[in-house]
Amino acid sequence: MKSSALLQLLAVAALLGASWAQAPARRPGGGGGSRRPSGPKTTPAPPPVVGGGGDDELADECPEPNGFFADGFQCDKYYECRDGAITEKLCPDGMVFNDYSPDQEKCDLPFNIDCSKRSELQTPQPSLHCPRKNGYFSHEQANICDKFYFCVDGKFNMITCPDGLVYNEKTGICTWPDEAKKKGCSSEEVLKFECPKVSTDQGQQHPRYADPEDCQFFYVCINGEIPRRSGCKMGQVFNDVTKSCDWPRNVQECKDWYKGILTDEQLAALENPKPKPKSEAAHRARNGGRSRAGAGARPAPAVEDDIEE
Repeated sequence: MKSSALLQLLAVAALLGASWAQAPARRPGGGGGSRRPSGPKTTPAPPPVVGGGGDDELADECPEPNGFFADGFQCDKYYECRDGAITEKLCPDGMVFNDYSPDQEKCDLPFNIDCSKRSELQTPQPSLHCPRKNGYFSHEQANICDKFYFCVDGKFNMITCPDGLVYNEKTGICTWPDEAKKKGCSSEEVLKFECPKVSTDQGQQHPRYADPEDCQFFYVCINGEIPRRSGCKMGQVFNDVTKSCDWPRNVQECKDWYKGILTDEQLAALENPKPKPKSEAAHRARNGGRSRAGAGARPAPAVEDDIEE
């Protein structure tokens, strides 16, 4: 009898041990399982990067009860959390989520956001000249460097950079060719000008050279190697002797450059501008606060503008 009872007790202990082994493990601090927010649920997706927890964090949990949070892998996807309920959202095609502040729902241009750690994007929705519905995009022809497209909701507008600049794909703006570093759009290829070889000392002075085809413009060779096109203001020309901007009458080869563009009277007015009228406030300040009609007030002498380079 004793041996039979002992065997029964061992059998019961084995059954209890098996049931304990099959019982679900509880998360730390939990009441028997994970807590999920009420409301809409997303399909399984990478967890938001803000406030990320341990390996057991679920994809449909909010890192904070309220706010907007970036997706961990896709730069144009984000999540809106309201009272713990999470909703998955997408920026318009071509825009990416700005995760600067969880209090703001903002989509931005890719040039302004670092997407290196969440580089995935939604499927493009291209249209004429627009690889995506929104953003700035290079011209399709690689050798057209100074033109690009601004796309809004799939509609394009072509923009041309100022003379001597090219579209920079990395920044979305027009920059010097040597900064853009775009294939086929080097400074020499765009400007059709190569800097003459000079010594290191001369190169450090960033030497200037006249544009052989345009008296108003000249080239500046940065460190004597990289050409950049610059120019004088209207009415002036580049003096290759003084290496500065000057009036046409002082540069023999460019004395008639503005013929048919400006009259002699207009050129004279640019070279000898009329004195600028002084404001009442400036006059009072010059005369210690006295009004124009005050005793002893005398008008200040006129000062002509200096020639600007």
